[in-house]
Amino acid sequence: PPRILTLEEPVLHLEHCIAFAVHGNPAPTLHWLHNGQVLRETEIIHMEFYQQGEVSEGCLLFNKPTHYNNGNYTIVATNQLGSANQTIKGHFLEKPFPGMEITHPRTSGTQMFLISKTPQFLCLDSKAFSFQVSIAVGLAAFACVLLVVLFIMINKYGRRSKFGMKG
Repeated sequence: PPRILTLEEPVLHLEHCIAFAVHGNPAPTLHWLHNGQVLRETEIIHMEFYQQGEVSEGCLLFNKPTHYNNGNYTIVATNQLGSANQTIKGHFLEKPFPGMEITHPRTSGTQMFLISKTPQFLCLDSKAFSFQVSIAVGLAAFACVLLVVLFIMINKYGRRSKFGMKG
């Protein structure tokens, strides 16, 4: 049956790597679990390994992992004679804004952001916010009209050469 020889914590090389070595004859099939759920390989998380005799060595590679990738990683090796698994904790990044919880109470047009570790409340009135957005859109439209008018004026009056010289 397969035996997991090594399973190392994530190390940053070109990508983050959870290195492993598995022994088994016949060669075991390998798959990974993340927090108990089957880990699907993507462009961001993929496994590379090579078989040398009865030993498979390789890495579970992470391309720029975030705090969502933190958790327990379990390698499962299976062949016709049995299976083996081993778990390791992978910690890549701290959670941004720890302790911040966003709640949306069903009140009259007010959104509240509750920061649980501090006794502050931030209230945004949706009417004030929509007024600010309409002001920003109006200013942007005015700037676009002004640029178009300036472009037309430069094209119309900028073609006459000064002092009768031809360029």
